[in-house]
Amino acid sequence: MRVNMPRWLISIAALSLTACSPSQDDSYARQFVSGGVTVHEAFWPIDHDTPYPFTTDGEISCVYYPDFGIEVYFQPFGYIEDSSIGTPLNKAAAKSLKKDGMLPNVPYSIKEGADLSEAVEVGLKMCYQRPE
Repeated sequence: MRVNMPRWLISIAALSLTACSPSQDDSYARQFVSGGVTVHEAFWPIDHDTPYPFTTDGEISCVYYPDFGIEVYFQPFGYIEDSSIGTPLNKAAAKSLKKDGMLPNVPYSIKEGADLSEAVEVGLKMCYQRPE
């Protein structure tokens, strides 16, 4: 029995599988590291000295692009999607968004006067400690 699929559909399927496959070239993989760690106000004081800096629970994410370095963002729960633009937590993230003419589009954010140093450290540490 032969399946009749248009060649363009097979090509798209093959391309999507290739695009989603992990890179075997380690130097390339180190240029585009990303990940996220869940943060909760109730659990923050256990591992951190500064008060919880966000207005809601969510995820601190990091991504590394060669242009600006490691970018660290906060995304509230319910808004962790491809179309969501998180709140930038470090200069690299802010510069990247500005360069691309983008603004964060998630509700909730950073508490007024909050110390972001430990939140940024969480994001940076996550990118540096990617699994091998």
